[in-house]
Amino acid sequence: MKNDDTAVRPRAEPAVGGDVGAPVLVVDLDGTLSRTDTLHESLVNLVTRRPAHIPGVIAALLQGKAAFKRKVAQLHVTPGQGLSYDPTVLEILQDARQEGRRTALVSASEQRQVDAVADHLGLFDDAYGTGEASGGRNLGGEAKAEFLVRRYGQKGFDYVGDARTDLSVWSAARIAVTLGAGGALRQAAEAANPNVLHLSPSNGLDRMRALMKALRPHQWSKNVLIFLPMLAAHDVTALPAALAAFVAFCLTASSVYLINDLVDLQADRTHPRKRARPFASGALPISLGVVLAPVLVVLAVLIALIWTPPVFLASLLAYYLVTFAYSFWLKRKALVDVLTLAGLYTARIVAGAAASGVGLSPWMLGFSMFLFLALAAVKRQAELVQQAPGTKPAARGYEAGDLPLLREIALVSGFSAVVVFALYISSEDVLRLYSMPEMLWLICPLLLYWIGRMVLMTHRGWMADDPIVFAARDWPSWLVVLLSVGIVIGAGVWS
Repeated sequence: MKNDDTAVRPRAEPAVGGDVGAPVLVVDLDGTLSRTDTLHESLVNLVTRRPAHIPGVIAALLQGKAAFKRKVAQLHVTPGQGLSYDPTVLEILQDARQEGRRTALVSASEQRQVDAVADHLGLFDDAYGTGEASGGRNLGGEAKAEFLVRRYGQKGFDYVGDARTDLSVWSAARIAVTLGAGGALRQAAEAANPNVLHLSPSNGLDRMRALMKALRPHQWSKNVLIFLPMLAAHDVTALPAALAAFVAFCLTASSVYLINDLVDLQADRTHPRKRARPFASGALPISLGVVLAPVLVVLAVLIALIWTPPVFLASLLAYYLVTFAYSFWLKRKALVDVLTLAGLYTARIVAGAAASGVGLSPWMLGFSMFLFLALAAVKRQAELVQQAPGTKPAARGYEAGDLPLLREIALVSGFSAVVVFALYISSEDVLRLYSMPEMLWLICPLLLYWIGRMVLMTHRGWMADDPIVFAARDWPSWLVVLLSVGIVIGAGVWS
């Protein structure tokens, strides 16, 4: 029996259904019931929250997989309610329970982790993991197959799994059920057990879309700030170096987003919108993010070494270190987080000046500092507005009552940026660069309108967390930009 249907198991299909006397329905945990690997989640938690225990965990690894998992579980067990579960597997389990069939959760994960999931879901008669029940062996592959045969008999169970290590288990099962398997794994499962059912076959295009979503290319628009010093100085000779700097910053930013998503797994799953992020939802394996994040940084460093001045590389590494600190610590500190975010925006302008070799105007630094502080406050304001009443934003240092303060910070900082811009219009730099500098005053009311509108849209709950991304999709924001560009040109930008 073979079925390549990508939907939930058809109701007429008897393979994993049956009456009370049907074989036990056995389900794997990691990558099957849970859309992520619970061991990887625990390791990420230890690295980010309890790094002092890492040497002990490494020492346990030398004693074998079972000892390693036992040590990790002693330090951290991912709560059952903190995982993302596959809806197809949940429906199969619920159907089996309604039919009076016995169900079991059997996994190579440590027994405490298996118990946490089984206790939370309440869908299993039996729950076994690596530990005492497995005789101290890692309950995966051949060891799992032997355990299930001893427990339920040869062909005395149906088994739902997702990996090549499950082949020996599928061979011993009455019905082999694959989940999210690629073509090669489906063929191997069919060779191991001709009585096989395929659920949700792997879709490489979906995986690629999830990867692009995790890299967040739409956020690269922030890195356009790198070109600002060059354009403000009316000097495009350094465009190649600025382009290289832009690419390096995009790669670095994507690396930071991957790390941030790994650190925030549990917090994201409680958020109404962020729960759909690829790692939180299980669309991408955690191991991919762990590998890809440093690879992107290495590529960024190589680009910086080849095509930009050494001072840019220093600014790039400083930006990465600060964002790293932000992901692990600073973002949980009220007010410190918005100041850090404002500094990271400004760091792009500083890096752009370093890459293009132009002088950095103190007027631009002052303007960017206040403007980006306003946008950072708007970002936090948006998160609080979207949060359920009476709850505290996960991993943040704010409460719902802080909304008026954040709103005031956004307005005062934004309007201060306009004041700095107004003072800049009267400076000698403007007189030297523009033939009609008085036209630049027309930009001031546009900025006042735009800043006020951003705060208003956030107050009404119409903004996503990031104001830059919102502005990129907001036609009034585009109109403000186009009018401002036209005014700058009219003032004699190339005079």
